[in-house]
Amino acid sequence: MTGERESGRGASGSGDAAESRDDSADDEGRVRRLDRETVDRIAAGEVVTRPARVVGELVDNALDAGASRVEVAVDGDGTDWIRVADDGRGMARADAARAVERHATSKLAPDGDPVGVDSLGFRGEALAAIAEAARLELVTSPGDGVGTRVVVDGTAGDTERAEQSGGGQDVTVEPAGRARGTTVVVEDLFATRPARRESLAGAAAEFARISALVADYALANPSVAFSLDHDGSATLSTPGTDRTDALLGVYDRDTASRSTTVDASVDLGVDGGDAAGARDADPVSVDVAGALAYPSVTRSTRDHVRVSVNGRPVRNDRLAAAVRDGYGRLLPDGREPVAAVDVSLPPARVDPNVHPAKREVGLRDADAVADAVSSVVEDALTGADLRRAADVDTDLESALEPVGEGDGSRAGAFADTEPIGVFRDLYVLVEADNELLVIDGHAAHERVNYERLARAFDGDPVSTATLDPPATLSLSTDEAAAARAHADDLAALGFETEAFGGGTRRLRTVPAPFGRTADANAFRDALAALSGAERGRGASRDAREDLLADLACHPSLKRGDFSELGDEDLRDLLDRLGECDRPYACPHGRPTVLAVDEATFAAGFGRDR
Repeated sequence: MTGERESGRGASGSGDAAESRDDSADDEGRVRRLDRETVDRIAAGEVVTRPARVVGELVDNALDAGASRVEVAVDGDGTDWIRVADDGRGMARADAARAVERHATSKLAPDGDPVGVDSLGFRGEALAAIAEAARLELVTSPGDGVGTRVVVDGTAGDTERAEQSGGGQDVTVEPAGRARGTTVVVEDLFATRPARRESLAGAAAEFARISALVADYALANPSVAFSLDHDGSATLSTPGTDRTDALLGVYDRDTASRSTTVDASVDLGVDGGDAAGARDADPVSVDVAGALAYPSVTRSTRDHVRVSVNGRPVRNDRLAAAVRDGYGRLLPDGREPVAAVDVSLPPARVDPNVHPAKREVGLRDADAVADAVSSVVEDALTGADLRRAADVDTDLESALEPVGEGDGSRAGAFADTEPIGVFRDLYVLVEADNELLVIDGHAAHERVNYERLARAFDGDPVSTATLDPPATLSLSTDEAAAARAHADDLAALGFETEAFGGGTRRLRTVPAPFGRTADANAFRDALAALSGAERGRGASRDAREDLLADLACHPSLKRGDFSELGDEDLRDLLDRLGECDRPYACPHGRPTVLAVDEATFAAGFGRDR
């Protein structure tokens, strides 16, 4: 990793491709101060808001330095200790000393234009901002002699040298031994900013953010080997070989084995041009590369659609939506894909300076780029073998507890009806006196499962079923971190787990209303729902109801399952639905039953009755 974010591909001492190779490390060097006009053009802002931001800045530097391996280690929530090491180009001593200054960078010429920069970072303040809030130690070497150790202690409290050194009282520069590359250690983050520390989430939640971020980088840069250690234990490791292996390192063998890769180039059909709008004769193309899990591997939230632009993980709703659009109708209702897609564009068509954290980017021709991504994903999945093999487990033989009258004498809502068939492998056709009922089979099964859970959870400890033997779950790194962060909540929901090495956990119990139908995906849904509630999602509905609705969805029958059901199975579904308190709407508010009376048919056919 290079020492500072702004010494990125240049940090670690490399310098941008545009820089003169004749610069002397003893003269101006590669890390240079930006002029005031350029500084004023940059939407700087403080870059250090939480430990994950520190990790992101340092990983950017490592990648910009041409690293083939990036090692991240964190203690606790990251405020005590963070270490990021790489095998990139390293920095000469003069560059290393200047790298901790405000607005000093090797990634941008002193009077350069931040739009169109081809490095991951350019702002020239990451190391300086980190040093203002922590004790920072940088050890670096270009590999051609004795290395350099720079220490800036921002916890000392003396701001006399803030403008020059990045805010630290003590700046030490001395020789040090190191192989080619850079190591940065950050300690006591926010030690002098108690309000910032208190605003952080718990240790497990903060590490979950770091874990998700490192996973994003590993999937966006599959040719780089990444590792992440937490409190001395390895939680993520990718070999730096290809995208499938990166998917394996971040997720699990099942996800990697049920995936396909994509690598395509699409002509955007727009004129070329630089940032100023000058037109070239050459067409503009977009390269789309990534790994796409098959539609049989899904999640309940959109967090697993990971998008990057030119190797930088970003949040871009338009691109993420384009990936999902490429899956089209292959996805089950309410489910989201697992995908990691990198979009490569000419730097002049990307503005990384629209967000202080650089987690969002501006794109020229955004609509054309999104269309290209969608078409590439669709083509890749069209050519993949997406066959599914799964047993249908309806779990409809056991009745719900009686509802209505205290003695349970109330007849079910569909006791006097008769199923007569299935239409379009989803809609159950039912004869009911003078009406034809059309029941959305999936919505009906969702309602049944939801009420089973809700009754078990209503004011009493959740009854659980023990799995013997326990189920072994391979979780992605961010899922494993979330499982640790929400262990108590998961246990309250009936999911008792224990660590089983790396990202693997053993599932010992599941909510009793599901029995063995609460599989690994239901557990993942619970994780996603808990994590989403922590981030403020679902504010319009009670958080528990949202969670129960998500849990009820996964084991419910879906289109494609109903052709396997016989008359007795359909009768069971009607009986269970009739026993529900609210049989006419699914947990998400959609109707379960439509009715067409006989008079409507008679009128349509011109009959009196």
